[in-house]
Amino acid sequence: MALTSSTMLELGTKAPEFSLPDVVSGRTINLGTFTTNKALLVIFLSRHCPYVQHVKAELARVGKDYVDRSVGIVAISANDVRNYPDDSPQNLKAMALELRLNYPLCYDASQATAKAYTAACTPDLFLFDENRKLVYRGQLDDSRPGNNTPVTGRDLRSALDAVLAGRPVPPDQKPSLGCNIKWKPGEEPPYARTG
Repeated sequence: MALTSSTMLELGTKAPEFSLPDVVSGRTINLGTFTTNKALLVIFLSRHCPYVQHVKAELARVGKDYVDRSVGIVAISANDVRNYPDDSPQNLKAMALELRLNYPLCYDASQATAKAYTAACTPDLFLFDENRKLVYRGQLDDSRPGNNTPVTGRDLRSALDAVLAGRPVPPDQKPSLGCNIKWKPGEEPPYARTG
């Protein structure tokens, strides 16, 4: 595992289009799925990453807490399943059912969506406003495996509440930290290459 931080995509960036299958329902999910939502949260995650394991219950709680508040949520996994079979669509489906996610969990087989969002790590969070402009990206909260800080979702929840109240989200945001996305061999995007 390579510890990786999010790229901190420029605020104001328009949400990139995507069209991906939900691993539970098989339904195709895209930006149009969320046209009636005031906010859209895109979560990049994986099943095996200890950083995602650390916060997965809170990610599920966020879905339940904001279900009636006009927040659209989609989780996406883009890991190379040939080398990381724990992140296969079948295993992602098992995770979604175990967590009782009330939002779609999609599999990005081509990894094109992860690249379009400049996703770098899991978890990696992107929050868009009503006009689908990026207003928050980065960490869920200050908790990390082993640092004894409670998982509260404070940073993300604060940003969600601001968007829903029509207030600007403060631009001073901390990057997420987690496992690097497992790119297919030779397919790492330029922003993910080191050295």
